[in-house]
Amino acid sequence: MAIKAQDVKKLREATGVGMMDCKKALVEADGDFDKAIEILRTKGQKVAAQRADRDASEGAIVTATTADGSVAVIAEVNSETDFVARNDQFVAFAQSIADALLAARPADLDAAKAEVQIDGQPLGDALTQMTGKIGEKIDVRRFEIVEAAEGGSVVDYIHPGAKLGVVVEMTGTGDLSEAGRDVAMQAAAMNPIAATRDDVPQDVQDKEREIGREQARAEGKPEAILDKIAEGKLGRYFKDNVLVEQPFVKDSSQTVEQMLKGHGATLKRFVRFALGG
Repeated sequence: MAIKAQDVKKLREATGVGMMDCKKALVEADGDFDKAIEILRTKGQKVAAQRADRDASEGAIVTATTADGSVAVIAEVNSETDFVARNDQFVAFAQSIADALLAARPADLDAAKAEVQIDGQPLGDALTQMTGKIGEKIDVRRFEIVEAAEGGSVVDYIHPGAKLGVVVEMTGTGDLSEAGRDVAMQAAAMNPIAATRDDVPQDVQDKEREIGREQARAEGKPEAILDKIAEGKLGRYFKDNVLVEQPFVKDSSQTVEQMLKGHGATLKRFVRFALGG
């Protein structure tokens, strides 16, 4: 049967699939619009299966926060190429995933793909459909939900290019939004390993102490003072790698902790996602 151009256009607008693929689907479906959509969806599933083993290492970091600033989500949505990652359709789709994750707050990635709804369908199906539309593997690698304690606030930051993002949880009586953004930008730039020294894993501390001892021993320092030297080196490690102890990038005359005190704010934790990290 003859397929009208306006029907092809209507199907393209409804699915986002290219004109030729839409026309072929309508021909195969004998002009049945709903059947054509199902044919395109099946095609998308086949494309997804064919590309399941492809490396989707490009993409974007996306965030979303509730209106009251009490909960945020940060997610990594992947594509195979940077070209697709900069595509408006992919960017909008990635943001819709962040918004849906924030609304549903699933327990883990498996639950998210089965339960989170994107335009009325499970996230897993939406990823399959988008893979079919775009023609390369689209996936969600990870996400994390950050919920502020009572009286606290969450602040999100996406570095230009969307390859890096941070969410921080703040408490205090001052301007948590301004202080939180400064801390998030610091975390993005300096890649600290922990918010405070208490958050540094014990095995990391033990390793740094041992490195300090061995360095001092190699320099011929007396055994009696090796532990003291090692503690000093650990303290310097904290200043370099613990967020609140780092020099504040906007004003290196003070630490991040000193900046926060000036704002009446305290950092509780941060989550930093770098693409592929």
